[in-house]
Amino acid sequence: MLDPNCAYCAEGELVAKFGIKICELPASKVYLFKEQSHKGRCIVASKFHVSEMIELSEEERNAFFADVNKVANAIHNAFHPDKVNYGAYGDTGHHLHFHLVPKYKDEFEWGGTFAMDPKQKTLSDQEYEELIETLKANLK
Repeated sequence: MLDPNCAYCAEGELVAKFGIKICELPASKVYLFKEQSHKGRCIVASKFHVSEMIELSEEERNAFFADVNKVANAIHNAFHPDKVNYGAYGDTGHHLHFHLVPKYKDEFEWGGTFAMDPKQKTLSDQEYEELIETLKANLK
């Protein structure tokens, strides 16, 4: 079931406040996070409006995590981070999603927890499009 008040379910203007849709995978929707302090940061959101992974069947959960893995692999291949951090929060927005945050040694927030929205770096439309195309080319 979808929730019209949920950014990930409704998409459009709600999700556009923080993300740009890259594509859909079998069990998820993938977004480029507009705040790009961590080059390549993405969100992988379940196609189902559930709050917890325990609300998915085993098959749905496995498909969702296969998508998370596919996006992480694309980030590694495209941008070569030293580590990808994974965050699944949603205290106020009850839709299962993971932030995939590439971290680079000796760069912003290395060695610490990533901020949800540090408001440090936004890009031009062309720069966003270039990142999206690079990620799409690596989503094999």
